[in-house]
Amino acid sequence: MSAKLAAWSAIALVSIVLAGCDNGKEGQLQGWVEAELVFVSADEQGRVETLKVREGDRVKQGDVLFTVDEDLQKADVVVKKTAVENAQQNFDRAKELLKTQSGTQKTYDDAEAGLRQAKANLAWSETRLTRRNAYSPTGGTIEQVYFRTGETVSAGKPVVALLPPQNLKFRFFAPEPVLPQIKYGETVTVSCDGCDKGLTAKVSFIARSAEFTPPVIYSLDERAKLVFLIEARPDQPDKFRVGQPVTVTLPKEPPKESSK
Repeated sequence: MSAKLAAWSAIALVSIVLAGCDNGKEGQLQGWVEAELVFVSADEQGRVETLKVREGDRVKQGDVLFTVDEDLQKADVVVKKTAVENAQQNFDRAKELLKTQSGTQKTYDDAEAGLRQAKANLAWSETRLTRRNAYSPTGGTIEQVYFRTGETVSAGKPVVALLPPQNLKFRFFAPEPVLPQIKYGETVTVSCDGCDKGLTAKVSFIARSAEFTPPVIYSLDERAKLVFLIEARPDQPDKFRVGQPVTVTLPKEPPKESSK
């Protein structure tokens, strides 16, 4: 999460805690849009050779995002291929000697094992070479580029951050008296400045513990101050932006039937 988004989240959380009870009575809760970014990194240290994307670009699964220089990996593949050729020659010689009873079974077994190991080493080196190209694991939008062409990146260090549409979510807080009205999988209405009307989301997470729980015995007034984190997944994620404030409207409860 960026520093800007973290600051907004903190401000939003404070305002929600202060106004949570009133909002809960009206069936409206304040929240914001948050993202679960996918960080794409290089497997090994290297220099970014080509950068195929820019911030804001839309990519599909399998698209090349960036490449890291591969000179050392190519040289390693050549070495491993030579080792396979030598191991193959040793195996062929041991095989012929065994046929003519001039060699031993152990020599043949050792040569066979050496050939298998050399082929495995070659396959590993070829895999390392292939993975110098970083492919998009899923479709989405490039949210952040951390390294540019010519810069050296460490192994496991993210080069780009990708946001799949399904990784957007709303975070909001419900006061303790309102919590029983919210059900997992329930559809809620979401509105925001400039957004289309009638946008919805499904509740995907309800916290089991309260936020900012005061270390005192709860009175009725104090229980009303407790808030619980709720998350919901938008049905149309392309309609929202990360960090955007939203208003979540809970479904109205059906009127209770009066007992006769």
